[in-house]
Amino acid sequence: MELRVLRYFLAIAQAGSITKAAQTLHITQPTLSRQIKELEDELGKELIRRGSRQTELTHEGLLLRQRAEEIVGLAERTKKEFHALDTETISGDLNIGCGESDSLSFITDVLKGLHDTYPLIISHFYSGNTEAVLDRLDKGLLDFAVIMGLADSEKYASLPLPGHDTWGLLMPRDCALAEKPGITPEDMTDLPIICSSQSIVRDEFSGWLGYSMSRLHIVATYTLLFNASLLVRSGLGYALCFDKLVSSGPDSPFVFRPLTPAFTSSLFLVWKKQQLLSQAAEAFLKETKEAGRKL
Repeated sequence: MELRVLRYFLAIAQAGSITKAAQTLHITQPTLSRQIKELEDELGKELIRRGSRQTELTHEGLLLRQRAEEIVGLAERTKKEFHALDTETISGDLNIGCGESDSLSFITDVLKGLHDTYPLIISHFYSGNTEAVLDRLDKGLLDFAVIMGLADSEKYASLPLPGHDTWGLLMPRDCALAEKPGITPEDMTDLPIICSSQSIVRDEFSGWLGYSMSRLHIVATYTLLFNASLLVRSGLGYALCFDKLVSSGPDSPFVFRPLTPAFTSSLFLVWKKQQLLSQAAEAFLKETKEAGRKL
């Protein structure tokens, strides 16, 4: 497979039409159709269903789209890293994967200082849960991941970040539980809970609850909290989440109540042990370590 043809395929997937993709790529429609047909022959699978006006990706086409985005993205990143080697000042892309956490303000402060020193470094954030960001880190699409808890020490190097996040329930301001200063394990019994899918897989709260999370009345799961807050506002349930991610001030329809006894999580910056870091990534890591020592 050639990168050029993969880019052609991605253009069709994005445009939803071979005709529109050909116009965007500034090549003829027959040429584009022939290139895609040769790609299908090479893989032995139909990738695109051709309609009179629109195209639709097959199951195999959807799989190739995911892989093609990763391959093309990695190729572009490699090219930029080598171009950055030709400049006297440190430049290039810095790719960081992370979830939602107020403690990330430490990282954003580091990035501000880094940009002041090296204005040609461009930071890119990928948001997702721990499994998603570690998957992209493993594939070489990220320089660093910021995750809750320690990662596999055989695969990753890690650096603890200052601060921690407090767990609790996000709830409607007018509900009965909002009158309590904190949420106990007994309060959680039969309560409709909206929690992160990652928490369920890891059974993170079994120790605090005194029993497995599978016994909770879970009505929905989320990856990022904003959508979960909409479910809370609609009255579906109570979101088990970090503090300070959704506004819960006097004018907000929400309140946040911490778990009692307190349950907190720490963040770690992790990177692959075997991965050769770019100049931009090395500069970021150095800045992060220095900022941590100053606290």
